[in-house]
Amino acid sequence: MSQTVIKAVLFDLDGTLVDTAPDFLWALNQIRASAAQIPLSEAEIRTAISDGSAGLVRNTLGINDDDPTFERTRQQLLTHYFDVIGVYAKLYPGLDELLTEFDANGIAWGISTNKPSIYTNALLNQMALPNSPSTVVCPDHVSKPKPDPEPLLLNCQHLNLAPHQVVFVGDHIRDIQAGRAAGMHTIAAAWGYLDAPEEAENWNADAVCYRSEDLNQVIKDWR
Repeated sequence: MSQTVIKAVLFDLDGTLVDTAPDFLWALNQIRASAAQIPLSEAEIRTAISDGSAGLVRNTLGINDDDPTFERTRQQLLTHYFDVIGVYAKLYPGLDELLTEFDANGIAWGISTNKPSIYTNALLNQMALPNSPSTVVCPDHVSKPKPDPEPLLLNCQHLNLAPHQVVFVGDHIRDIQAGRAAGMHTIAAAWGYLDAPEEAENWNADAVCYRSEDLNQVIKDWR
């Protein structure tokens, strides 16, 4: 990519900025324990997190959408998750330093997530972030969530920046689709909740990062 003026970096939340799998694991295993089922490991749930609470119920508890207990179980999961939100979750390696460097260099940062605001805000309030995001957009702030570009364009409005001045980093193809549709530079976070990290090579992102520690250098190279 030619030299680019980058003024802001946006992150997807779960699986990109914050590893929330430990919180979800605790919540899921509360439900399994109440049903006398053996606990799951973190590896068994990681790739289901990107599909939200419905995906977790479907893919880790084996309850399909048409099961009469599906919605009740999903609400139980969300209740348990809210009880523990932010307790075990953590920033991915290197991102604490990256956010600090952004602040020192006048680079804004923010979040564009499909996680509802009630959970996003609760999580961010519990995280020991080095500085606060300049913009946070959740699905209940827009009419169409990612992969539609509407959330990212709202982030740009908050930042008073044009999309070409912004990088969007995400661990799902819908993130890259949304970023490209918005006219942003995109980075696939292959360290996130993917079945196979190499699948991120097929998303047509401007760059692919396999380790969160490498993200800083990619952005520096662009700048």
